[in-house]
Amino acid sequence: MQLIRKVLVSFIFVLCGLAAKAETIVVAALGDSLTQGYGLPVQHGFVPQMERWLLAQGANVRLINAGVSGDTTAGGAVRVDWTLTPEVDAMIVALGGNDLLRGLDPEYARLNLGKILKAARAADVEVLLVGLEAPSNYGAAYKRAFDGIYPELAKAFGTLYAPNFFQGFPNGQDLQAARHLMQSDGIHPNTSGVTQIVEGLGPHVLELVAKARD
Repeated sequence: MQLIRKVLVSFIFVLCGLAAKAETIVVAALGDSLTQGYGLPVQHGFVPQMERWLLAQGANVRLINAGVSGDTTAGGAVRVDWTLTPEVDAMIVALGGNDLLRGLDPEYARLNLGKILKAARAADVEVLLVGLEAPSNYGAAYKRAFDGIYPELAKAFGTLYAPNFFQGFPNGQDLQAARHLMQSDGIHPNTSGVTQIVEGLGPHVLELVAKARD
């Protein structure tokens, strides 16, 4: 009888171990039109392509598309509590492009992104913060202030950090040099462009998934 009990206990531990390994990590992608997949069939957008790439790497994940076209960092700060449902284990934060397009004060973006990261920390959700750089036409002071937001917040909150949403492009944020990867508006990537973005950001998201699983 004691031998049977030991066998049963061992079997239970094995099942628990398998269940833990099989646990699906849920990742919410909080962003704007780049995350949402503007101008593309649903299956060709950033979130579906990233999910397929992660699954192909052997990661057991499910991605939630929390991208809203036209959203600023302020919109993300308003939506973050709705995004951080109990099922969410990790979050990609890719916001700020529309703040730049409107020329908003960099400190405004810093404040909003800080609110998002505080909400994630309170929910015990791991974050990958995706940065971007301001164009030089806003002036050196603006560019310096904006460019510093993402690495500084990532360091302050201990989040993972990817310097550039377009880092998978041959010339990074030089979108003019990658017109073949962009839609006709010159702002949003086409299907091939999204594929390049996913390949560039994918390793960062894999690291996020691993961190969320620990």
